[in-house]
Amino acid sequence: MFSRNKSDLKEPTKPKVSRESFKKALKIFRFIRPYRGYFIVGMILLTLSSSLFMVFPFLAGLMVDIAAGKATFDYSLVEVGLGLMALLIVQGAISFSRVIAFAIVSEKGIADIRKALYQKLISFPITFFEENKSGDLISRLTADVEKLYSTFSLSLAEFLRQVIILVSGIVFLGIISPQLSLIMILTFPGVVIAAIFFGRFIRKLSKKRQEELAHSNSLLSESIQTIMVIKAFTSEIFELRKYNKSISNVVSVALKYARSRAAFSVFIVTVMFGAIFFIIWQGALMVQKGDMSVGNLVAFITYTGIIGAAIGGLGNFTPEILGAIGATERVREILNTESEVELEGLPPIDSSPIEGHISIRDVRFRYPTRPDIEVLQGINMDIKAGQKVALVGPSGAGKSTIIQLLLRFYEIEAGDILVDGKSIYDSNIRDYRHNLALVPQEVILFGGSIRENILYGREDATEAEIIAAAEKSNSWEFISKFPEGLETLIGERGVKLSGGQRQRIAIARAILKDPKILLLDEATSSLDAESEKVVQDALDKLMEGRTSIIIAHRLSTIRDVDQIYVLDQGKIAETGTHEELFEQADGLYRSQAVLGGLG
Repeated sequence: MFSRNKSDLKEPTKPKVSRESFKKALKIFRFIRPYRGYFIVGMILLTLSSSLFMVFPFLAGLMVDIAAGKATFDYSLVEVGLGLMALLIVQGAISFSRVIAFAIVSEKGIADIRKALYQKLISFPITFFEENKSGDLISRLTADVEKLYSTFSLSLAEFLRQVIILVSGIVFLGIISPQLSLIMILTFPGVVIAAIFFGRFIRKLSKKRQEELAHSNSLLSESIQTIMVIKAFTSEIFELRKYNKSISNVVSVALKYARSRAAFSVFIVTVMFGAIFFIIWQGALMVQKGDMSVGNLVAFITYTGIIGAAIGGLGNFTPEILGAIGATERVREILNTESEVELEGLPPIDSSPIEGHISIRDVRFRYPTRPDIEVLQGINMDIKAGQKVALVGPSGAGKSTIIQLLLRFYEIEAGDILVDGKSIYDSNIRDYRHNLALVPQEVILFGGSIRENILYGREDATEAEIIAAAEKSNSWEFISKFPEGLETLIGERGVKLSGGQRQRIAIARAILKDPKILLLDEATSSLDAESEKVVQDALDKLMEGRTSIIIAHRLSTIRDVDQIYVLDQGKIAETGTHEELFEQADGLYRSQAVLGGLG
């Protein structure tokens, strides 16, 4: 005997706000590394475009000096005007190319992030999805990634553009008038301090807003999935109140976020406009004294206005970028979480055949979400290859748990499960699961065609194999009557098919997979008598030559199995064939069978 530790996977912890946050957030840029050529070209074009833009105020001041007859350069107004037009054309072409280059980087980079997130999500174990709400996960794949897209495609480029304009503008100011430049430079300490203070606060609010939005998305998703229950219990008003409260919380946090951004922008604009008017006054005094030409004053004021707008732009784009950091943290939580199976560079599935001999040895188990309840308490089973075995017992006895453990959805607390004498935990999880097929009580089909759903059992199956599987599952009789046949679209979760039809499609899928171990979790319990007969006939064909484990609550489905295990409160209470168990007058199996239900 030996113990197996429970999965170490836990819900990702929320990272603390620290100085390392920016450094960690930069790791998201690894997704644009494959497109760094476009990014470098975009940066060069951005620098050129911004630098050329800063020449315009100089030319405007030069034209004023030429018109006043005080120009220091020997150019006519016509020559300067033509030069200005040429610069505009060049600058426009460069800007166009820059936007395209950054669009390629952002679109492809964000597409790679979405692919990586989805790849991670489908590689996680079942426990991850039990501990995280679907609405929150969907939010990370939509709202958070959209926030990153906005940053990659617009905010980041504009932020860098404003920085280039700011730096080059200060250089031009220094050349024109060092005295007035000093006044502009003195405004920076206040701006920087405000940016640090507001930035941290805005970042917290942005992350909180994303969390509140994820909660509301979760409620929305839950309502759609449980709409029948809501209608049946006339709980529309209750659910509406719940959702409205969540949306109100989103609005409350969002308005705090907006007020903070607005306060940041107002602060910067107020400081900068005050500085600009002070500079105009000082410049006017210098012109009056003859220390500066009117053209230079015009150029200086224009540069000052551009710099003020650049700092104002930084005030707008900085919170956007800081807000995106909250999104990167939530995205990185998923990307950094340990997977059940790494899908990157995965080798083909090893389809080496197995016999299907299952040994369950003293297995103990607690669900990670319910660690205080021991669901299985020392279960022992020995199921020979090709045997049909039934699991019966009251609800909550542990029947479905055994199926889930055989599928390796969870790791056991103690004991072991062996197939053909080898622990299932020592096998590659994908190779192992390839030998199993599950037909559940509530069949989940995908919103494509019947063909696509049957092919889920084996992608490379031929047309003849698909039809053969449909015939063996007794589903070809209704498929062939549809005008589109196998191409018939079945709607989301198979809503266009009846319960019996969905079950038969699921059986066809399992037949096509041709597993050595078949798991049937109350596969006929929700069907009427007529549908059950057809589906049971299909199941009998499916179970031929396979190790089959059946969870059933109807006597008719388990009369002919080789062995029946009766579970009660996580333990095996009785074992035997139907006849052997039915002869035990005070047995649990007989009492439940007489009452008309076995599970």
